[in-house]
Amino acid sequence: MTDETVVPVAALATDVLGEPWQAETIALPPDEEGEVVATLVSRSAEAPTTRAVLHVHGFADYFFHVAYGEWWLEREHDMYALDLRKYGRSIRPHQTPTYVADLADYFAELDLAWERITERDGHSEVVISAHSTGGLVVALWANARQPEALAGMVLNSPWLDLQGPAWLRSPAATLALGQLGRLQPMRVLTREVSGVYAKSLHLDHDGEWPFDLTWKPVESFPVRFGWLRAIRAGHAQVHRGLDVRCPILVLSSDRTAFTRTLDERAHSSDIVLDVTQIRRWASSLGSHVTSVAVPGAKHDVVLSRPEARERAYTEIQRWLSAYVL
Repeated sequence: MTDETVVPVAALATDVLGEPWQAETIALPPDEEGEVVATLVSRSAEAPTTRAVLHVHGFADYFFHVAYGEWWLEREHDMYALDLRKYGRSIRPHQTPTYVADLADYFAELDLAWERITERDGHSEVVISAHSTGGLVVALWANARQPEALAGMVLNSPWLDLQGPAWLRSPAATLALGQLGRLQPMRVLTREVSGVYAKSLHLDHDGEWPFDLTWKPVESFPVRFGWLRAIRAGHAQVHRGLDVRCPILVLSSDRTAFTRTLDERAHSSDIVLDVTQIRRWASSLGSHVTSVAVPGAKHDVVLSRPEARERAYTEIQRWLSAYVL
């Protein structure tokens, strides 16, 4: 599944999360900006196990979800998380953070991570977990690869359509976006970012989670038209229907509130994506999809307030017990 030009491993070291978390740098073929790497973060359960989880982050994000990882570790799953190219641990100074022109570019690091987890480390039952844009990416990858060891997928607020007014999703708008993304891929989309979402999460603002604000900035990262073109191409694939054959759990909030104020809505709603779109397109991912709306959840469901995230964990456990374990 891998490109023959890929260098297998560049480095393995203690991760920024500290012991016993480890980070493995995976070298990838260079692109037009130069060196490209991905980073596989891992931690082993107390006892040897053939079960594992691979988590993939969303846009302007990276893996810092220690409590989420520990939840899986307590359930006898080794924990892995992939910082994709140009995100988090994998950003290099010469790169444009977050940018790709084709979501299939990510298949290279997903292939290599999967080989390490299954072939090298001996896991025969692997659950993929992914958030937001990561949910779109891994669904496309799983549909293309149909990996034998894939036991299930947990998609946390996957980005399955473009939020906003209906005209943005019209054929004419999609065509115009595609043309602009092809002709001026690095052009930045003008948008206002309030920073409310990141502030609702971060320990130094109005949240409870410590994370690196250079890797997950309050003001996010610029959105470029070439990247958005790739996203819309991914959405179109989902809308035509995928054939992911493992059980899939789709989690989302029960409500959307596009607030720009750090108020109660910011702490009890998805203020990033439209949850009605998530629920609408969830069934297009495969034939075995369970969709759950978690009352009071945030966009990243497992970073919600305690009551909502405990409900999310209960739903994951229910799904695991019914369809995976």
